[in-house]
Amino acid sequence: MKRIELINQIIARKEQLGITVENLAKLSGVGIRTINRLLKNEDVKLSTIEHVTNFLGLDFAGNETIPLKKLEKQRAREKAIFMASLVQSTSALEMQGLEEESLNAIIDTYEKEFLNGDYKDTLWVA
Repeated sequence: MKRIELINQIIARKEQLGITVENLAKLSGVGIRTINRLLKNEDVKLSTIEHVTNFLGLDFAGNETIPLKKLEKQRAREKAIFMASLVQSTSALEMQGLEEESLNAIIDTYEKEFLNGDYKDTLWVA
C-alpha cells in the first residue's frame, strides 16, 4: 500500500468515527500540528503513524484491526468507567462508596448513553 492510500484510510476512519482533528490528537497522544501534517501527507515519524493507526483500529497497511462497532464500544466503556469513577469518588468523599453492583449498573447506563443516547455526540470528545 502506498503512503497516500494509508493516509486516505486514516481520513476515512476519522470521518466514520466523526472525530475532530483536535480530539484525534488528544486521544492518540499526538500533537495537533503533527496530525495535520500527517493528514496532508507531509513527513512525520513512523511512531506518529503507529499511534494514530492503533488508536483508529487500523494497521500500517490501513487494514481494519478492530471493527468500527467494537472500537466505539471500547470507547464508550472507557468513558463510562471514567464517569462512574467520578460518582464513586464523590460518594467515597461522603463516606458512602457505592457497592460493586450499583457501580456496574452506573457504568452500563453510561455506556448505553454514549453508544445510543443523549451522550452519543460526545463519544469521541477528549
